[in-house]
Amino acid sequence: MTTSTWDFDLSHSSVNFHVRHLMVSKVHGRFAVWSGTLQLDEADLTKSSLEVTIDAASVDTKEPKRDEHLRSADFFEVEKFPHLTFKSTKIEKSDDGYALTGDLTIRGITKSVTLEVEGGDTVKDPWGGTRTGFSAKTSISRKEFGLTWNVALEAGGFVVGDKIEITLEIEAIKKAATVAA
Repeated sequence: MTTSTWDFDLSHSSVNFHVRHLMVSKVHGRFAVWSGTLQLDEADLTKSSLEVTIDAASVDTKEPKRDEHLRSADFFEVEKFPHLTFKSTKIEKSDDGYALTGDLTIRGITKSVTLEVEGGDTVKDPWGGTRTGFSAKTSISRKEFGLTWNVALEAGGFVVGDKIEITLEIEAIKKAATVAA
């Protein structure tokens, strides 16, 4: 299999999430600091791989007090668990794109998750490089990753919903080709 190494263009990429708040609205956030390795087999994307490391302390919901609470032991506990990680284990073709399955680790708890992925076309950029892009989404139960803090509401329900929607927008630049045995 022939793979190429691609560098993430962080100025055109993002790791975002949203979660239901007070049962009536959604709070949106992102992780500002992350990095990873993308190995693409352009002839067969199912033979590609992805690894991502996210700085948990870089959580940003545009509300400093909430972000501090998210960094605390009630949520990410960044002092003890400074990173969230994802490592792909399988990529399969689907009707609308690809199903990317991998191991997601949050607070030291690892679970298999599958992201719905679209994209993968390549284009020559105006500076002589080759670029590709992907959009991906999944949802997880925050409780399965030890993110259990909550407060019951008087009228029923909770302050923070369990389901977290995760969306990724990725743009990458081809770095170098490698040949694997």
